[in-house]
Amino acid sequence: MPRHDCQEPATPDFELTLPARAENVAVVRHAFGGLGDALDVPDHALADVKLAVTEACTNVVVHAYPNGDGPMSVSAGLSDGALTVVVSDEGRGILPRPDSPGLGLGLPLIATLASSLELGTNDREHTEVRMVFEIDPVPSGEPTA
Repeated sequence: MPRHDCQEPATPDFELTLPARAENVAVVRHAFGGLGDALDVPDHALADVKLAVTEACTNVVVHAYPNGDGPMSVSAGLSDGALTVVVSDEGRGILPRPDSPGLGLGLPLIATLASSLELGTNDREHTEVRMVFEIDPVPSGEPTA
């Protein structure tokens, strides 16, 4: 898969912060459906974005706050044919968890779906998953839906 080194837009096209709860993962996924429509993202690319974002948000819900709730922030911006999505939290960071309820396939799945995946901390020391997706324009004359 090609790697796209693009500049993240100075102001994201989309920002959302919600409590890191399971029901809010669906809210974020639904919001990305609307964002995809607004930015004219092709359906096949949007399906990959929504799945990867769902996985990243689920990781926040399951792993970030073992002793309670905390914020889950999502931002996205389209620039030079690439959609950059950042999911962040103020939790304990990306640590191995032997008692994890999942199968540990979320990050490998995201890496397969995205053109680029970076894990780390931002300038405020918040855990951050940064994903870049190549957005191929819909060829003229083809339906988008």
